[in-house]
Amino acid sequence: MKKPLHQVLYVQVLFAIACGVVLGYARPSLATEMRPLGDGFIKLIKMIIAPVIFCTIVAGIGGMQDMKKIGRIGGKALLYFEIVSTFALAIGLVVANLVKPGAGFNASVSSLDTKEIAELTARAKGQNTVDFLLNIIPTTLVDAFAKGEILQVLLLAILFGFAVSALGERGRPILHFIELAAKAIFGVVNIIMKVAPIGAFGAMAFTIGKYGIASLLPMAKLMGSVYATCLLFILVVLGAVARVAGFSVVRLIVFIREELLIVLGTSSSESALPKLMTKLEYLGCSKSVVGLVVPAGYSFNLDGTNIYMTMAALFIAQATNTPLTLGQQLTILVVAMLTSKGASGITGAGFVTLASTLAVVPSIPVAGMALILGIDRFMSEARALTNIIGNSVATVVVARWENELDRKRLAEKLKSDPGMLDESGREQEPPSGPLGPPGAKAALETPAAYQEEA
Repeated sequence: MKKPLHQVLYVQVLFAIACGVVLGYARPSLATEMRPLGDGFIKLIKMIIAPVIFCTIVAGIGGMQDMKKIGRIGGKALLYFEIVSTFALAIGLVVANLVKPGAGFNASVSSLDTKEIAELTARAKGQNTVDFLLNIIPTTLVDAFAKGEILQVLLLAILFGFAVSALGERGRPILHFIELAAKAIFGVVNIIMKVAPIGAFGAMAFTIGKYGIASLLPMAKLMGSVYATCLLFILVVLGAVARVAGFSVVRLIVFIREELLIVLGTSSSESALPKLMTKLEYLGCSKSVVGLVVPAGYSFNLDGTNIYMTMAALFIAQATNTPLTLGQQLTILVVAMLTSKGASGITGAGFVTLASTLAVVPSIPVAGMALILGIDRFMSEARALTNIIGNSVATVVVARWENELDRKRLAEKLKSDPGMLDESGREQEPPSGPLGPPGAKAALETPAAYQEEA
């Protein structure tokens, strides 16, 4: 049965974002007070991410007999992440050199307010690759859930999944309990998603109210360059990868449009993680691939963040009239490949990661980050949207690579897609009207039911 247009989640989120922009522009002081709405929604989502990842991975691995398969999937995923992330870093360097968004600023480092930058740089210190790898290991079994560290939960879930699988038939009751718990947890996710429009409204109103649309004008060239580069990366690089894998990246974007709008409103890719995993599993990717690739991608496959880092670094160099040789630019690329992993999981990771990158490239003044501090929040949307699209493509590609993708189902759902699942996890018909064609055929099977049929 078709839902009225105003009851569809992505329409509500889109309307809420528009209302947030209007309030932020008209009443900035009132708009900044809306921040708790956005922060509260993100906290609700983060509260449920750890159990979602744990249950999904344990259920996927626990039901598998071939343990070598898990290592193979993880290895292929990491290989894909590194190749595509390098492309993201490189395309950021190329565009920044061609467009030169910082040329003509002639900023004096001594005149910049560097107090807040010093605090961010201090937070970035010590976040090297070794510390990052050691941080994957939680202090206790419950510590990973208490801190909400994605990679710690991922490690714990993989080990627990292996243990359940090794038990054979004796482990079936545990596996059944985990699967039931997963259904209940996704029920909680569906409840939380009902307030997504409120969270998107609060976050967008605060951003516009605090920083103001007028503050964007001096940095319009940089912001436009970052957004254009992210779009170029999605359509050209990810588009080519998707075409080789046998699907259209544009159709995939349409399929996950609800999640993208939530990310746009909250500036956080984590806000869409639970529903994204459900969508990708429903699309035909196996539960084990989704459970491994998506959480790992949130730390290792940050395409949007990589583009931002190289472009922002070159912008600061250009704005402060700091010449860079080709060798120095390649150094930035190599360092960024490491720091983008080492600083993941930190609040405001994109900006903190940039600080840690510039700290080891002394030719670029770290104080120059003050130039982009005010617009970083606006560019975080580009980073988050590119990250979630990149991880979605990665999941489908690895599933195809591992023969864990129902290609017929993928083609069918991307072609006829409403791309919307109702509260029970079933596909719902799109609303009639300009945002959805009338009469589209609705399927009845849930992601879990589909796995049982397969």
